Amino acid sequence: MKKKLILALFLCFYLVGWAQEKKYALYSVAFYNLENLFDTTHDEGKNDYEYLPDGANKWTETKYQAKLKNMSEILSLLATDRLPMGPAIIGVSEIENRRVLEDLLKQPALAERGYEIIHYDGEDKRGVECAFLYNPKFFHVNSTGLLPYVYENDTIHKTRGFLVADGELAGEHFVCIVNHWPSRAAASPARERAGEQVRAIKDSLQRIDPSVKIVIMGDMNDDPMDKSMAVALGAKRKAKDTGKLDLFNPWWDTLKKGYGTLMYQGKWNLFDQIVFTGNCLNNDYSSLTYYKHEIFRRDFMFQNSGKYKGYPKRTHAGGVWLNGYSDHLPTIVYFLKEVKE
Repeated sequence: MKKKLILALFLCFYLVGWAQEKKYALYSVAFYNLENLFDTTHDEGKNDYEYLPDGANKWTETKYQAKLKNMSEILSLLATDRLPMGPAIIGVSEIENRRVLEDLLKQPALAERGYEIIHYDGEDKRGVECAFLYNPKFFHVNSTGLLPYVYENDTIHKTRGFLVADGELAGEHFVCIVNHWPSRAAASPARERAGEQVRAIKDSLQRIDPSVKIVIMGDMNDDPMDKSMAVALGAKRKAKDTGKLDLFNPWWDTLKKGYGTLMYQGKWNLFDQIVFTGNCLNNDYSSLTYYKHEIFRRDFMFQNSGKYKGYPKRTHAGGVWLNGYSDHLPTIVYFLKEVKE
């Protein structure tokens, strides 16, 4: 009798689901710190000498081509277990210039994807920049810009600005901001200032259009619970505490569970975050709605022996070329939207 009841309930749920069948479109945005994707030539005015053939890293054309191949293979795999064409938008950091992005997109793993580039030359002294790769089939660009990072207590060490792409995803107003905040060599207030500035950008966008959906991604050089993220930027830990104009940070609990994107002294950090406005937290999926998030990791991306076993396998370590990938792992956020027929 019990088995018959269970079977009847199963059939009931199945028929209800079939009768109310809906179709959904899935989209993703991703972020990846490419760890010093430099070409082999000097950019005037930039301190890129360690990435020259006669520099500290002996950065030859062979190494550059190997780096392009490795980075393109990782980017080509992002989100493809759910989306054959990969993410609609990929934010990247630690790239030197537009040329390396063009070379990256020519690699066999990415050549057929149709990604386009958003990039501006910034003021970082090493020439380390941020950029967007986007698929125009999914994300339609209206305007872009690079807003400078300004820190009144430091007028000498200029650093990465905030790259903004305003457009449409799934027919909705959608803005992405890619970041690479000051490194841990700087004290916390430098990154707090970055958080305050990005929050001000968000607020300005919402004053123009309160319905805009905003994604803020990047290497923040801080964890979700650090002051720059939790207070200055104001990214909240719990969905229930997040208003439609607030920011939600799904990575807080991910790190608490022991998962991160880079490792230091045997401990995981989660600097590579993608946060988004609370109007992406819906229940009915009638508009773009947060679905899930993940750290992208595959076994081949890690050191499998030695002192740094279990660490992400990077390009160089201790002055030795490892022919690896990056010291960071990529992150992905997925959004769902019901398709109306």
